Amino acid sequence: MCGINGILYRSAQPESRREIIERMNLALAHRGPDNDGVWQDEHCFLGHRRLSIIDLSKSSDQPMLSFDGRFVITYNGELYNYRELKLELQRVSLQQDQKDIATYFFQTNSDTEVILAAYMRWGVECLKHFNGMYAFSIYDRDKQQMFLARDRMGVKPLYYHLTSDRLVFSSEIRSILASEIVDRKLNVEALNDYIRYQTVYAPDSIIENVQMLMPGYYAMVAYGEQTTVTINQYWDLSKNNSIIHKNTSYTQIKKHVLSLTERAVERRLISDVPFGAFLSGGVDSSAVVALMSKTLNVPVNTYAITFKEDAYSEAPFSRMIAEKYKTNHHEIELSVNDFLHDLPNALSAIDHPSADGPNTYTVSKAVHKSGIKMALSGLGGDELFAGYQTFANYFKIKNSATLKIIPSGLKNVGASIMHAAVRNTKTEKLKEISKISTYNLNTIYPNIRKVYSESSIQKLLKSDFYKGSQIQKSLLGISERKNHEIRAVSEAEIKTYLQNVLLRDADQMSMAHALEVRLPFMDYALIEYILALPDQYKFLSSPKRLLIESMGDLLPEQIWKRKKMGFVLPYEKWMKQELKAFCDEKIRSLAERTFMNGAFLISIWEEFLKGSKRINWSRIWQFVVLEHWLQSNKIES
Repeated sequence: MCGINGILYRSAQPESRREIIERMNLALAHRGPDNDGVWQDEHCFLGHRRLSIIDLSKSSDQPMLSFDGRFVITYNGELYNYRELKLELQRVSLQQDQKDIATYFFQTNSDTEVILAAYMRWGVECLKHFNGMYAFSIYDRDKQQMFLARDRMGVKPLYYHLTSDRLVFSSEIRSILASEIVDRKLNVEALNDYIRYQTVYAPDSIIENVQMLMPGYYAMVAYGEQTTVTINQYWDLSKNNSIIHKNTSYTQIKKHVLSLTERAVERRLISDVPFGAFLSGGVDSSAVVALMSKTLNVPVNTYAITFKEDAYSEAPFSRMIAEKYKTNHHEIELSVNDFLHDLPNALSAIDHPSADGPNTYTVSKAVHKSGIKMALSGLGGDELFAGYQTFANYFKIKNSATLKIIPSGLKNVGASIMHAAVRNTKTEKLKEISKISTYNLNTIYPNIRKVYSESSIQKLLKSDFYKGSQIQKSLLGISERKNHEIRAVSEAEIKTYLQNVLLRDADQMSMAHALEVRLPFMDYALIEYILALPDQYKFLSSPKRLLIESMGDLLPEQIWKRKKMGFVLPYEKWMKQELKAFCDEKIRSLAERTFMNGAFLISIWEEFLKGSKRINWSRIWQFVVLEHWLQSNKIES
């Protein structure tokens, strides 16, 4: 896990331009404290910050050249099947320009060089051979051509800025801005969706003309007499799925789910440094630790955040799993105030505005201090196994007989009366849902995940800056076939909330402490199988029942029967007391920006301070985070 940067120019550049890539590398220092590398020729500059996890030797530093010197790679991530691929590549002869070349001469034990060899052997088809999390570039010196790729699920980020004269890319937006050759200009359309959903959906970013390469995509960019840009999808979440035979029994399905999950965990245990696992005591993290313990011949290092305040602590449940599997259990005791004190640094670590994330920052910091560089996490289990309340809410609306038979006019009146009586987010959503004439994923889901109603957004933004939502782009290709409606909601959750909030936050907050986080539930083979299963096996009446029953005795009953907790910290209290001055400064500064209707924003803030139940703390916090990010990165607006 590392940080990557690169610039490809149309015209030849002086050697002094190297300082640009060095600035970009410096902006990523937190992602890779083990080495800093730069490679350049007249047209291309590549940078790399290394966090050494596999093959710790200097020979695996990057940017790395192929054994023949033609290709240069800068790579962020882990290739979990690199050992198998290396053996396969050593058995074949490479074909290049119609000339036989001897089997690739490997000079390292790294997965980086396996990617290089695979690209030389299969070209872009190499991506279909990879199982891992990655974002990388490979530069062809002969063709002056750049190949960019991102893993199937989008675990690793890759941002880029492309013009007719140059391509700039990086693991983080801040690094692209540090180049000082990309304008620091706010993306107004993205701003609209940030207000709606507390995030921006890829391929857009909060910066104009800076985009994200989408999960499962690659790009090929070459500058010759004409600019050649190809962006293609090599894997599609909505299309790639396993075939489930009609005569497969539920018992067989559970065995296969367990086998695939176990294999996903096993793949992620390859490491040349000490590692462990996050253990909250919830179903997902407990399942990961159980399967790690089953695979390894030594006790697993587990890390649990405990609180001095019992109301926030899940310690009894994490201890239960630790004792069952005899792990080397580390309880890292924090107080609620530890999170409060970490907030300024956590906000500074945010690469792309997000209303979530500081919790992950503090947890990653504590785990890294315990002496490990890599940890497994249960992130993704809720989206894959229908664990969120979002699933139940969606089907409650879609299957509501009342909503279907009441005339739209009456529904609107009823919802308006309810909203007038009880003004909160729930009734705002109900009011918008009442206007829907056809109930399906494209009409229901965007409203379920929405934080502010359209009427509120129109009041918050000046009319010239109000734009429609971009969420529909994320929902393209999702099919609501009969008996596969749960799959459709899972896809929506993965393509929106998981990929654009949770994965982004997990990456930026863990890498702020040079901690690599691996996610077994993001294994594409497991995902293809689960998504292909008909609804009858996913049991919405009992969240994550398929995972729980597949795990069998590996999960104690007390773990899956307990109430879901998660981090619910006292932000509301902080924002009215300890953080009040900080929040007030940010809100009033944001209110003065050209795109905001400042008076309305301040009125919401003051209503919150007075204790209004209509304004949840997170609806204010997202504006505090946004303004802090805009100020820190000197963004024009």
